[in-house]
Amino acid sequence: MEFKINAMYFSATGTTRKAVCCLADKISEKLQNRAMIKYVDFTLPQVRKESISFSYDEIVIIGIPVYAGRVPNILLKYLKSIEGNGALSIPMVVYGNRNYDDALIELKDILESKGFNTVASGAFIGEHAFSDILAKNRPDSQDLEIINGFADKIAFKLANKSHAEKHDVPGQRPYRPYYMPRDKTGQPVDIRKVTPKTSSNCTSCKLCAKVCPMGSISFDEVSNFKGICIKCCACIKKCPNQAKYFDDPDYLHHKEELEINFIFRREPEVFL
Repeated sequence: MEFKINAMYFSATGTTRKAVCCLADKISEKLQNRAMIKYVDFTLPQVRKESISFSYDEIVIIGIPVYAGRVPNILLKYLKSIEGNGALSIPMVVYGNRNYDDALIELKDILESKGFNTVASGAFIGEHAFSDILAKNRPDSQDLEIINGFADKIAFKLANKSHAEKHDVPGQRPYRPYYMPRDKTGQPVDIRKVTPKTSSNCTSCKLCAKVCPMGSISFDEVSNFKGICIKCCACIKKCPNQAKYFDDPDYLHHKEELEINFIFRREPEVFL
């Protein structure tokens, strides 16, 4: 069978996109009659308003970032609107070096409940949204080599028509609650309502409003928020003038703890 390949991703700062697109390209290279790749970037809100469906002759690589150890809750409605119709899926989660907890098993469960047959799964590391030093520049060349080897195994599985074989991934059901940061006294804190500030460096170029995955930054006045902030940090990392920043004490303490406690290198994990 000749497969069509789809690379789908939510990637506010580009790390998930890099992992997903690398895997899609490598699988395409290894399949007979190199398969064409269709890219579906559902990072921006207008894309997530449209449902999408697939068929049995398609491979769908779906990548998401891990938020607090889970599938981001703002993506649940969209992910549950996708119809698999027997297509093969490869769920991928990308996390900032702390842990992916139950995100991979949750994404796999969602896809299988929507009619996908999961042929392989993977958890990869990307530069943490909060930080410029935690998992800096990942996925890096070592990660991409692992993705290349992962593609080899997937292509072998497809060539041998063994893609119907089931595989397990780490995690637990019921899923654990979303990971909560703690303050300096060890008490859980809720940073969901924290939003970035805007400094005098801002030139009102509107880039932050254009890249916000929630459409929450006002085009008229980019220092104003008209919706929720998911702490993806796209507006911070993509600002050409470093005009966006967080100053909330609990957020900054959480960021510092992550950078101290999880500075060691974690490696990707793949499952077939």
